[in-house]
Amino acid sequence: MSNTSSPARRRWIVGGVAALAAVAGAGGAWWRESASKASAADTLDAAFWAQRFDRPEGGELSFASLRGKPLLINFWATWCPPCIEELPMVDRFFRDQAANGWQVVGLAIDQPSSVRKFLAHTPVSFPVGLAGLEGTDLVRRLGNTGGGLPFTIVVNAAGAVAARKMGKLEVTDLDAWRRAPVHG
Repeated sequence: MSNTSSPARRRWIVGGVAALAAVAGAGGAWWRESASKASAADTLDAAFWAQRFDRPEGGELSFASLRGKPLLINFWATWCPPCIEELPMVDRFFRDQAANGWQVVGLAIDQPSSVRKFLAHTPVSFPVGLAGLEGTDLVRRLGNTGGGLPFTIVVNAAGAVAARKMGKLEVTDLDAWRRAPVHG
């Protein structure tokens, strides 16, 4: 390499670093702005709290009755193996944390007859709502644009989404949410 190409190479390197810094700065500004917008958008509106779902055993699950306390909502289906695998862990979380003010709800995106049959053989302690296809739209509105399952959100006592998890829950997820400042 000759000395004449060295200054040109340095200019390219310095120019590249400067361009990278500019892109990183713009990206950081965009991220901060979108994060602040997401915070405001993550507060669930009156339409969310007005939702009602039939329960497999009869009766109705009203989200309005769940407002004001930390809430874990788990979207699942009987045909989803990871959903079925995590249900006992979600049920244990519900039983262990109910005394600490936590509420847990399962929304089944499935045929009512399949959910009833499944729960007859594998009961859970937490309330389950039959969300059907409406549940698919709801998961998308809550940030799961692909609509995949399982999907879980945590809503804090103030009514804002505090966490989202696409995919099978781990004990570490539930432990972190349990310790998070979600009580208001």
